[in-house]
Amino acid sequence: MELERFIFLTVDGLARGAVYAAFALSLVLIWRAARIVNFSQGAIAMAATYIAFVVTSMTGNYWLGLVAALLGGAAIGLIVERGVMRFVSPVNPLNSVIAALGVLLVIQAVVGMLFGNGYYPMAVPFSQEPLPWLAGLSISAYDLFVFVCVAFVVLGLAVLFGKTNVGLRMRAAAFSPELARLLGVRSTRMITLGWMLASAISGLAALLVIPTELGLNPHATDLVFVYAFTIAVVGGLDSAPGAVIGGLVVGVLLSWVSGYLGATLSPVAVLVLLLAVLLIKPGGIFSVTKERTA
Repeated sequence: MELERFIFLTVDGLARGAVYAAFALSLVLIWRAARIVNFSQGAIAMAATYIAFVVTSMTGNYWLGLVAALLGGAAIGLIVERGVMRFVSPVNPLNSVIAALGVLLVIQAVVGMLFGNGYYPMAVPFSQEPLPWLAGLSISAYDLFVFVCVAFVVLGLAVLFGKTNVGLRMRAAAFSPELARLLGVRSTRMITLGWMLASAISGLAALLVIPTELGLNPHATDLVFVYAFTIAVVGGLDSAPGAVIGGLVVGVLLSWVSGYLGATLSPVAVLVLLLAVLLIKPGGIFSVTKERTA
């Protein structure tokens, strides 16, 4: 029985960790695009999930809701970057943090006024019951769907940044916007594109994880953001592979701690991991590049 419990907790942790990894990838993407840690990412993802909820409720079609979450997240990212973050002075890094926190409060307040603070249950496209042909692993069809979605995001970003001109322009605009402009790169457009992609990915991640929690409400992604931020820092804000590996590790850690020691200790375990990494290797375990200082 103990072995079965261990396998169940591990598989459940991997499934949750995959979603956290997707969320962490959105933070990495904005960091790569604009050198900003976006503390409003959770609120943007939550708002995109509400868009998906409305579309799904009106049409009865989950897949239209998923598309709406992606498009809605991208649109919100566009509005936030063009309407707020572009006008924040880069002289002091705290300016962007304060602006992002302001965006977070505004989004949560607006959503609360429109939908209230109650929890809305969300449907999933596949069963969450363990598949009979994977006996002993406790993997459901929905878990497999989550893994496929996250794998698609990871491969898509790898191709974008490693094989396409757009990805190279985004990287150039992030590390040296002035030099990139001299070389003909429209840095502001690349930064906006980074925000849109990151917001769409975070919307997808929220749509995947919220149905497995209590449900949808204006604060549904608060704790998810904390986990994703921890993962991004642990893996290295410049490292997409670090976000993926860190997400799986943190997901399993949370599942083990919750299963063996109690759910109340899960956030404590994550904070201890974050503190340990910051003390031992502040740049992140998988960080391979130096931060820009100018």
